[in-house]
Amino acid sequence: MTDTKIFPGRFDGRCLTITGAAQGIGLEVATRIAAEGGEVVLVDRAELVHEVAEQLRESGGRAHSVTADLETFEGAEEAISYAIQTTGRIDVLINVVGGTIWAKPYEHYAPEEIEKEIRRSLFPTLWTCRAVAPHLIERHAGTIVNVSSVATRGVNRVPYSAAKGGVNAITASLALELAPYGVRVVATAPGGTVAPERRIARGPSPQSAQEKGWYQQIVDQTVDSSLLKRYGTLEEQAAAICFLASEEASYITGTVLPVAGGDLG
Repeated sequence: MTDTKIFPGRFDGRCLTITGAAQGIGLEVATRIAAEGGEVVLVDRAELVHEVAEQLRESGGRAHSVTADLETFEGAEEAISYAIQTTGRIDVLINVVGGTIWAKPYEHYAPEEIEKEIRRSLFPTLWTCRAVAPHLIERHAGTIVNVSSVATRGVNRVPYSAAKGGVNAITASLALELAPYGVRVVATAPGGTVAPERRIARGPSPQSAQEKGWYQQIVDQTVDSSLLKRYGTLEEQAAAICFLASEEASYITGTVLPVAGGDLG
């Protein structure tokens, strides 16, 4: 992340909770918001999240961390309660948890794999939105930024597509319900994104020639669907999320913003 993309003070005095903050897009978002003055609560299932928070504090940021299983409502409640108790309030909740686990044609998915994909990429957003809604309604203020995907139309990931379609529906419907309380609900829909190898993998990597071929079909379709014919960067994804989380986006709600080089999903 380059200094030229930082807006110092943009999140001064703001308390933001970021899920999936230990790696990938969530880590990039947390790092940027901390650099722009926000006090962040990092949530992840992996213990790695505590190391990330420590690094942000060493860089001068105000960061806290908590581990939670957001695939359960109990885990979501614990994370939201920790954030409120630690920082006093939640001004912005950014839901990043999710990500496709397998890459294969739908007829090759086992029923338990389908359920796991849905639990991974739909329920964390569904549960955290439910957990935070009473707090935001009581305050008559706040923003929820969900991270969806343009892969709602994509090959070899039907269960993941279904989950992210659900995130889009949550965003649109909850925005309607919470608007009378002054709460915004928005989302980004990332396209293919270049990222370092995950320190904790979501699932097994492709092994056989067939599995590698199925994954390559996703890569090829993603690039072909993008007008810019490339993958995006973590920095480009974080920039859109941080914009929607900021006061600059105060008149935007119920919207899913594709960040995919022209691929509308």
